[in-house]
Amino acid sequence: MTRPDPAQPALAGPPTKHQLAVMIWLAVFPTLTVLNLVLGDWLSTLTPVLRTLVLATIAVPIVIYGLMPQLHRLRVRLLASIANR
Repeated sequence: MTRPDPAQPALAGPPTKHQLAVMIWLAVFPTLTVLNLVLGDWLSTLTPVLRTLVLATIAVPIVIYGLMPQLHRLRVRLLASIANR
């Protein structure tokens, strides 16, 4: 049986519910804020349901494909640096 190399950080498991909630908040809040600032004038002419549809249609791909992978990598690096202390 081989021993793990201490120079290599251990793989981080999946995030806990609390970590995932914080990561999602960190991705969603700024995304929606920027979208509202950029598209606010145009969105103000829409009904609330249509406005929400437009925001969700733009925000979800940004969060899922753009921000969440980066936050997962950041979490792994953070956990590895804590483990190496």
